[in-house]
Amino acid sequence: MDKMDAISSLTHSITLNERKNIIITGVKKIDSFDEEEFYLETTMGDLIIKGEELEIIKLDTYQGNVSIKGKVDSLNYTENGKKDKENGVFTKLFK
Repeated sequence: MDKMDAISSLTHSITLNERKNIIITGVKKIDSFDEEEFYLETTMGDLIIKGEELEIIKLDTYQGNVSIKGKVDSLNYTENGKKDKENGVFTKLFK
């Protein structure tokens, strides 16, 4: 079993503690991130996390686990996350 098969067979879960610490399992890849937004591809779809002072605490690419700290304002699953992400980037550039 290769790495991608191992990750895609994992269950996806999110644990959020006091809007400050978030643990996500079943992450296939991190598309992009900064202090305000994370774009993740999970086994259950694309996930956008928005907040303030967000940063990766722990990343386990083999098991597909990510830990993030900072103030979490929203979690949003999208069907076409890449399109939404591109629109968000262009919107920020041309503000």
